[in-house]
Amino acid sequence: MNNLNNKKILLIICGGIAAYKSLEIIRLLKKNGVIIKTILTKNGAEFVTPLSITSLSQSKVYQDLFDLENEAEMDHISLSRWADLILIAPATANTISKLANGNSDDLASTVALASDKNIFIAPAMNVRMWDHISTKENIAKIKTYNYKLIGPEIGDMACGEYGAGKMSEPEKIVNEIKSYFENLKIKNKFKAIVTAGPTHEYIDPIRFITNKSSGKQGYEIAKSLSKKGFDTTLISGPTNLELKDDFNLIKVETAEEMFQATLNSLPADVAIFSAAVGDYKVKEIHKTKIKKQDKLNLDLEKNVDILNYISNHNSLRPKLVIGFAAETNDLEYYANIKLNEKNCDWIIANDVSNKKIGFNSDFNEVSIFYKNSKSEKLNYKPKSEISDKLVEKIINHLN
Repeated sequence: MNNLNNKKILLIICGGIAAYKSLEIIRLLKKNGVIIKTILTKNGAEFVTPLSITSLSQSKVYQDLFDLENEAEMDHISLSRWADLILIAPATANTISKLANGNSDDLASTVALASDKNIFIAPAMNVRMWDHISTKENIAKIKTYNYKLIGPEIGDMACGEYGAGKMSEPEKIVNEIKSYFENLKIKNKFKAIVTAGPTHEYIDPIRFITNKSSGKQGYEIAKSLSKKGFDTTLISGPTNLELKDDFNLIKVETAEEMFQATLNSLPADVAIFSAAVGDYKVKEIHKTKIKKQDKLNLDLEKNVDILNYISNHNSLRPKLVIGFAAETNDLEYYANIKLNEKNCDWIIANDVSNKKIGFNSDFNEVSIFYKNSKSEKLNYKPKSEISDKLVEKIINHLN
C-alpha cells in the first residue's frame, strides 16, 4: 500500500550545498505518485536550477513573492492551502531563524507563515552553526510551533568538517513523510494504554516497598505507539525518565492509583501492561514515621492484579491485552503460566537476571508468547527498536 500516491507536497528548497539532494527527494516522491510543487529561494537558485527541478517534478517552480503573471492567485495563500504537507529541504540556519521569529520577506517564509498544514524541515548547516546557541534556541522555538524536524545527521560535511548538521539522506526524508501519512490513517482509529515503571507501596509517610523497574521499556513502547499514530495514554509509576513526546501521561505512585487510572482510561483497543506493579501493600499504613526498632513485622495484603482484572472483564477488555513477565529463571515455563492464568493475548517475557537486558538497561531481549500460535524471540536490541518491532506486530494484529 502506497501512502503517498496522489498526495500533494510543496517542497521548499533553500540555499546550501545540500540543495542538490532535493533533486533526489523530488525523484523519490514522484516515484511514489506524489504531486509536487516547488518553491526555490533566491539562494537556493545558486545551487540548483529551475529547469532541473521542473524536469523532475513536471510542475512549475515558484520563485518570486510578487509574480505579475500569478498575482490573482496570491501564491503565498494558494500554495499553502493546496498542499497536504510542506517540506523544507534543505532548511538553512537563516531559514530556521525566519521561521522562529515569524519573518516573511520572501515567498518561502510567507507560505510557511500563512500555512495551516504540517511543515517538515530537514536542517542542513555547518556543525558550528548547528551547535550555536542561537540555532538551538530557534530550533526549540519552532518545535513549539509544531514544525517537525527530520535530522540532521552526524557525518562528514562539504566544508571538510565532521559533526552534527548534515542533512538527512533523501530516502530517510521520504520514509518519514510516508510514516506521517500512514499515521494519519491510523490516527484516532486505535486507542492504546500502556502502564510502565514501578509502584510505591507506603509503609509510613517516608518509607515504601518498591522494585527496580526503570520504566524504560514501557516509555519506549508508548513513544512507538504515538509515533505510529495511536491515541496513546501512558500510565507511569515513579521514574526518572523525561517525556517529550505528544501523548497523554498520567503519573501515579501506588498500585491502586495505577488501577484507577487504567479504569478511567478505558475503553481502548490495546492495553500493554509493562509496569512492575507491587504484588503486595501494607495493610495499614502508619500515619507517622516508624521509629527504629530491633524487629519490625509488616502485615501485607495483595494488591489488585490489574492485568488479570482487565483481561477477564468482558465489558472493559480491550481487543488486544499484552502482559509482561520479568523472570530470573524458567522463563518459558512461567511466561506460559501467566499467559493462561491471566487470560491475556500475548506475554512479553525477558530474563532480568541478565544485567545487559535487566532493569535500567537501555537494551532488551524478549520472547513473545502468543495465546494461539508459537512464540518468537526479538534478539538483543535497544529498547526503542524492540518497541518499534512490537508495535509493528500490534498493527498487523489489529488490521
